[in-house]
Amino acid sequence: MKIFFFELEAWEKKYIEKLALGDEVVIIDGPLDETKLPADNSADIISVFVDSIIGESVLAHFPNLKMVATRSTGYDHVDTSACQAHGVVVANVPSYGEDTVAEYTFALLLNLSRKVAESNDRIKETGSFSLIGLRGFDLKGKTLGVVGTGKIGKNVIEIATGFNMNIIAFDKFPDEAYATKMNYKYLPFEEVLAQADVVTLHVPYVPENHHLINTDTLARMKKGAYLINTARGAIVDTEALLKSLKAGHLAGAGLDVLEEEGVVKDELNFLTSAHPGEHNLKTVLENHLLIDMPNVIITPHNAFNTWEALQRILNTTIENIKSFVAGKPVNIVK
Repeated sequence: MKIFFFELEAWEKKYIEKLALGDEVVIIDGPLDETKLPADNSADIISVFVDSIIGESVLAHFPNLKMVATRSTGYDHVDTSACQAHGVVVANVPSYGEDTVAEYTFALLLNLSRKVAESNDRIKETGSFSLIGLRGFDLKGKTLGVVGTGKIGKNVIEIATGFNMNIIAFDKFPDEAYATKMNYKYLPFEEVLAQADVVTLHVPYVPENHHLINTDTLARMKKGAYLINTARGAIVDTEALLKSLKAGHLAGAGLDVLEEEGVVKDELNFLTSAHPGEHNLKTVLENHLLIDMPNVIITPHNAFNTWEALQRILNTTIENIKSFVAGKPVNIVK
């Protein structure tokens, strides 16, 4: 079979080239979407990362396509319904960053609680060592609300325990045995929002979770609470978040993901695109307002980004491809 890899870094290319896949491998720089279709359309399998958008136009471009192997846990950048209609199997990497993302969750929280980024910027930009406006708060004794207690959420709980935080959680399928072991309680979603000093999101992006955090749910959060999102941007309604922050109801936010983050990353191509109406221009502008707020930490979808996690991603992806070629597919999402 002919396998096309997109969005690989230089070291990843060397890593892939060393592996004996037993098939023809083609490595193409950059992401794949309907505006970046390669001239060669003979791929049987394509492997992509989160900046690629796999929809009807891309699928139609590859008549021999049998599999999409995304090198990510989330697969909202792949139209699974269209893949199913084309007879294309989709595989993901269900587990690679449960420690990695959990650690990053606390990197964002500690930046907010102790104003680390603001302190650093003050010294570098002004040379001032003044402490005025830099007073933070302890995590010990604060209540952390964990929304989603899968592998990442559980690791967040373990780290929070080390900080002596009080923990409450919501999950559609609560793990009561683990809750007993780690001494936390599952509560209804609304109660978690109402009681938590910090709410951290660890749920997948599926239609029912679109704008899970919205005007109504933000209003239920404790005044002065903080929101952390390392999951997916569209879980949070950007306009509602911005309004809550501006009104002073929410004290701050740590965001590694944004709605329309792909546009923010590549605004030049977006502005010259023939299809700007496919994106929410209002959300793009609101993202810029969030970026400029001093009580908001925004990072570029970086929570997964460690050497260890990326190697786990590649290893699982190669195993997904090999298993599919051998007729024993694993990690199939649709």
